[in-house]
Amino acid sequence: MWHYAEIKTIGDIPRHWAQAWPEHAALIDANGPISWQALESRSNRVAQVLLEMGIQPGQRVAFLGGNSVQYFDLLFGVNKVGAALLPLNWRLAVPELAAIVEDAQPVMLIADQAYAETAAKLKAERGFETLIFDSTQPGKSDLDTRLQAASDRHPEIDVNPWWTSVLMYTSGTTGKPKGVQMSHQGYLYLRLCEHLETSSRYQDGDVMLTVMPLFHAMGTGLSLQALYNGVTVAVYAMPDPGALLKLIARDRPSTLPLVPTVIQMMLDHPDAATADFSPVRVVVYAGSPIGAHLLKRAITELKCDFIQFYGATETGAGVTCLRPADHDLNNEQRLKSCGSPLPLIEIKVADEHGHEVPDGTVGEFLIRSPSLTTAYFNQPETTAAAFRDGWYRSGDGGYRDAEGYLYIVDRVKDMIVSGGENVYSTEVEQAVQKLAGVQLCAAIGLPDEKWGERVVVAIMADPAAGLTADRVVSHCRELIAGYKVPKQVEFTAALPMTASGKVMKQALREQLGKTAS
Repeated sequence: MWHYAEIKTIGDIPRHWAQAWPEHAALIDANGPISWQALESRSNRVAQVLLEMGIQPGQRVAFLGGNSVQYFDLLFGVNKVGAALLPLNWRLAVPELAAIVEDAQPVMLIADQAYAETAAKLKAERGFETLIFDSTQPGKSDLDTRLQAASDRHPEIDVNPWWTSVLMYTSGTTGKPKGVQMSHQGYLYLRLCEHLETSSRYQDGDVMLTVMPLFHAMGTGLSLQALYNGVTVAVYAMPDPGALLKLIARDRPSTLPLVPTVIQMMLDHPDAATADFSPVRVVVYAGSPIGAHLLKRAITELKCDFIQFYGATETGAGVTCLRPADHDLNNEQRLKSCGSPLPLIEIKVADEHGHEVPDGTVGEFLIRSPSLTTAYFNQPETTAAAFRDGWYRSGDGGYRDAEGYLYIVDRVKDMIVSGGENVYSTEVEQAVQKLAGVQLCAAIGLPDEKWGERVVVAIMADPAAGLTADRVVSHCRELIAGYKVPKQVEFTAALPMTASGKVMKQALREQLGKTAS
């Protein structure tokens, strides 16, 4: 539904449903359900604690922790005082997190006990206030003590819908992190686009299982979509495939958002053959390309509707939709599409000058919608380069067919998508180049049955350095997140170069792809 009259900001979501459906479950975790009335009370207490600590509208409050119900307490509470939540990617190394914190300048960090050591290191560098909670033992932390003593009265702060609700970081092609500012209005406008989309409707009693990381646009975006519609969200850290099957059996979700890698791992598990998937009405998938063979297998074995969406952190979530009716096993070409735009979303395929190209011609996807980020935080030049004449330059290359369906064929910015996570080649290259003996390197993505793409680095090295693949991998693990660390290291006497001295990555992909096959 489109609750424009009742929900003007993200903080209004629990308030509205606490009045309309107070005892219905808003969230579920291993400890059981949390009602809408309880979520409203819990998030109000967060807001009151933040006010007592001097948090002002427009400031940033960082969050470091895995998936938990406390994330939503904090998201709604932070938004109720007009501040922005900064969810940090717990998979990043400390130097990477420090770079984000340096850029975002949060005034406070709230961290789960599991990440207390990392939080302490960040506090030592930045000197901000730090509060620790324990998602495994609710009620026993310093933060819990503060919350128990706080009022659960709504703060009644007049929050501007165009203020930033969530500041979510994504890496750029230069390796410098970019803070994507998602406004309350942007998130809520996307809810209107979804309301006008007729292919999928929530029903009474629906449950969404959220195991995708909440620091990710997909995790937070889809969870907000469900909660806005009064749908219960069962939230857990990503489990192993066997445990995921048990969660499905226990919580009986009707909506299951997953990246293709997880779909494959789940179906490959021995228990999948006898699992009861009947509660699942729709699987929502995104994050990386999905092979036709896997998609056909999933449709056949899960026996439910499938929806694919395409989007970016800058768009808040999906802006296209490959609808259930489009998942026709007899139309293999259509299954390769990422769908067509949602209502009110404009997407054009353009050349390097921004001019639309004919159907069937590959160009860059340009996106226009009020749901887009308002700007990159404190980076006006980067914002100006990515947003021209109201259009967001996605960096994704593809084409549109005569029926209006979009197909992604490559990434203009040399981005690698491994296990649903974005990895920019320059980030990997910068880490590898810090290793003594590396003369030149290039990082690319190659197709991988498990991860969608695996990170591969080709290195020209000084023979006297005695570098090995294991040495390169262990070096990278100290500097970048595990999912960015190369899964394949190739040493070469030369890299394919242009006359101007740039590595020809397409030629390198072809060269290493042939070697792998």
